[in-house]
Amino acid sequence: QKKIVNITNRLNRLRFFEPLETPEFYFNSQDEGILKISVKEKETNNFDGIIGYIPGSTQNEKGFLTGFVNINLRNLFGTGRAIAFKWQQESRSSQELEIRYLEPWLLDLPFNIELGLFQRKQDSTYVQRNFESRFDYNATQEVTASLIFSAQSTIPTERVNKIFTVFNSTAYTTGINLRIDTRDDPYSPTEGIILSNTYKYISKKIDGPKEFITATTPTKVNFQRLEIDINYYYELFSRQIIAAGVHGRELKGDNVEISDLYLLGGTNTLRGYREKQFAGNRILWSNLEYRYLISNRSFAFLFFDTGYYLRNEDTSKKISKISDFKYGYGLGLNIETALGILGVSFALGKGDSFGDGKIHFGIVNEF
Repeated sequence: QKKIVNITNRLNRLRFFEPLETPEFYFNSQDEGILKISVKEKETNNFDGIIGYIPGSTQNEKGFLTGFVNINLRNLFGTGRAIAFKWQQESRSSQELEIRYLEPWLLDLPFNIELGLFQRKQDSTYVQRNFESRFDYNATQEVTASLIFSAQSTIPTERVNKIFTVFNSTAYTTGINLRIDTRDDPYSPTEGIILSNTYKYISKKIDGPKEFITATTPTKVNFQRLEIDINYYYELFSRQIIAAGVHGRELKGDNVEISDLYLLGGTNTLRGYREKQFAGNRILWSNLEYRYLISNRSFAFLFFDTGYYLRNEDTSKKISKISDFKYGYGLGLNIETALGILGVSFALGKGDSFGDGKIHFGIVNEF
């Protein structure tokens, strides 16, 4: 019986089918054992987006577009290959662009290759571009080990007043990752865990702007990044699920710039706050949800999030130590649609009144 359940879970984790029912086992007229698994293909390609226009605040100020576009093409031509495109305009001066490609089971061996290109424009401070390659070894159906390589460039935005923001730099990263996934369903699990541990070593070279580089400025620096994510799912009673997650990020090294820091806040970390509202060398957050299943992949939920961030003191940049603990709480709804899992939640942050609540909206997709 356990092997049959494992087959169902493995097929669900492919994300190519509607949630599978329990397989049937019976004997035919020739007294042969038959295992019947009924599958129904689901739409694996997702497109979603919201585009808005914000007019200028004065007569001479131009308006700008805001919103996001998210395209996921999974199981291309029935091969299991995947490609994703994401664009997000957070404000007039902040924008993200991401493209990813997955090549599974290279040469029919248990190896995957994933390539990614990411660009972020942060306010009027810097533009950051990152190219990453990832090589996965599928040790079992539940355990994956990965090697990570990336090259990143950070370019400060030119300013008329020549105020220092960040250095012009190039960074190369090597890393390893271990992932364990025992969930029975990737979109709406009722049991299992997903654990991800990552270690990265970064070598960074600073080469500008020349007017801000002095004899005491270190032009070669090294960092280490530690990242851990644990999510646990347990069915308390029929259709009632507890989902608990603990997450941590740590950046170790000297001469850290704002472009190196981890960001906290928003839909995927600490609800009740703006997207990427807080920055730190160390961030920690937890998510606790009580879910009531409406259907196999749709549920209503109550949640309570906590978060902590720490930015270390840097006397050379006249930056004081900053740390704080935050929490957020609220309710939400995840509904399965033709576009994917639509998630909407209403959240309040620490000290917020009802009028300060924030609505988080998005399509829940896994690449």
